Amino acid sequence: MTPFIRFFTEVGKLRKVPRRGGVLIGSKSPSSITDHLFRVALMALVFGREKKGNLNMTKVLEMALVHDLCELYTGDKSPYDHNSILPGDKKKWPELFDRWPRLTTSEKKRKSLQKYKSEGAALDKLLKGLPPDIKGEIKNSWAEYEKGLTKEARFMKQINRLETLLGALEYGREEKIRVYKSWWVGSKERIDDPTLIKFMDSLAKEFPAKD
Repeated sequence: MTPFIRFFTEVGKLRKVPRRGGVLIGSKSPSSITDHLFRVALMALVFGREKKGNLNMTKVLEMALVHDLCELYTGDKSPYDHNSILPGDKKKWPELFDRWPRLTTSEKKRKSLQKYKSEGAALDKLLKGLPPDIKGEIKNSWAEYEKGLTKEARFMKQINRLETLLGALEYGREEKIRVYKSWWVGSKERIDDPTLIKFMDSLAKEFPAKD
C-alpha cells in the first residue's frame, strides 16, 4: 500500500497549487488545481449526460480527473507565460490581458511538444511505484486528453476552457476584478459544442461585461 499512500498524499498537495490565471490578475484567493479538477469533473458529468449517450463517459470522467495532475510538479501556466511575453512592468499587464496571445503554427507545435514532454515526465514522477495497469490507465487518459484526437478529448478540452471562463467571471463578481476580454475571446474560439455554447451564452447574460 505504500505507493498508494505516496500517490494520494502527493495528489492532495494540489489543493495548495494555485491556478495561474487567478494569480496573474491579482486574485487574493485564486482557485487551486484541486478546485478546478473537481468542477471540471462535475461539469463533464452533467454536460456529458446532456449529449445523451454520444460520449464514452468513463473516458470523459477519467480525463476530467487526471488532466492536470502533472501540475503538481510543473505548476499551472497561462498562455502569457509562453516565451516570457509578460512585461516586467505589471502596469502594462492589463492591456496585454485584453488580447488573446497569437502564435504562429510552428510556435504552437513547439509549445505543444514542450508541454507534452515536461508534463509527461511530471506525471511519470507522480505515478512512480503504482501498479503498471493503473499507471498505464492514468497516463493513457492524460495523453488522450493532451492529443485531443477523440471526441471525448475534444469535449473535455472545451469543458476545461468553460470552467476557466466561469472562474474568471467569479473573480470579477466576488473580488471586483475586471474580466479581461481574452477570457471571452479564447473561449469563443475554442468552444463549438452546442450544449456548451448555450451555457456560455447564458454566462454572458448572468455576468454582463463591464468596462
